[in-house]
Amino acid sequence: MRELLRQVAEEWQLTPDGEPRSGSCALVLPVRTSSGRPAVLKVSTPHWEAELEHLALQHWHGDGAVQLLRADPRRFALLLERLHPEDLTDVWDLEACEIVAGFYERLHVPAGPQFVTLSSCVRRWVDELGGLPRDAAVPRRLVEQAVSLGRDLAADEGTDGRLVHTDLHYENVLAADREPWLVIDPKPLSGDPHYEVAPLLWNRWDELEGDVRRGVRARFHATVDAAGLDEDRARDWVVFRMVVNATEDPDDADWVTRCVTVAKSVQD
Repeated sequence: MRELLRQVAEEWQLTPDGEPRSGSCALVLPVRTSSGRPAVLKVSTPHWEAELEHLALQHWHGDGAVQLLRADPRRFALLLERLHPEDLTDVWDLEACEIVAGFYERLHVPAGPQFVTLSSCVRRWVDELGGLPRDAAVPRRLVEQAVSLGRDLAADEGTDGRLVHTDLHYENVLAADREPWLVIDPKPLSGDPHYEVAPLLWNRWDELEGDVRRGVRARFHATVDAAGLDEDRARDWVVFRMVVNATEDPDDADWVTRCVTVAKSVQD
């Protein structure tokens, strides 16, 4: 990716303005444009979740999100407004949840037909859950509950239609000049705003020492209340999403335990 980063920077007449930083799926280089504007050049590893990142940023036009300056979708290359390195990980978690929830209304604009629908993903995940053996790492009761929820959600009109970030957690909100905070790194779908809550529950896990259930529930209610979401619908999405997450890496016992704990904690 470093060679691609160099090539795109040269083609777009960008001057490196710092050292590149590596993420889990991307390389980001601070640059200055030909006019001297500070920016960052991001090149991602090709994967389906990043294919339409540029379209989501175009839809938002910088309203609550980092501004897109230029894109080459074929090469997964984006030129973005430069933000600051500070994120929400050092902000009290309940306050951070409220900050994130404050972005929902601005980000959840009508999605265009280009975006993959959440309902199509749910149908696939339901099929995968239905094929799990009875001795899978996730408790059978939760699997059956998730399958039932997924079938209902996949058939619900409200499951599609709004542009959802899907990975909106503490590290994907950075300090900025235009606003105190701006959202980055969407993995967009045409979906349901209630789908957004779960990442705030499973991240910053080490901070939930002691009464984990209470901590998870406090985050859940802080987010739902601040965003004005329907509590029951948000809960259904959390349960479904956490069961699906648990099955993605069944050999990681700690991860499975975390997912199951979140799914149980949000339920009475």
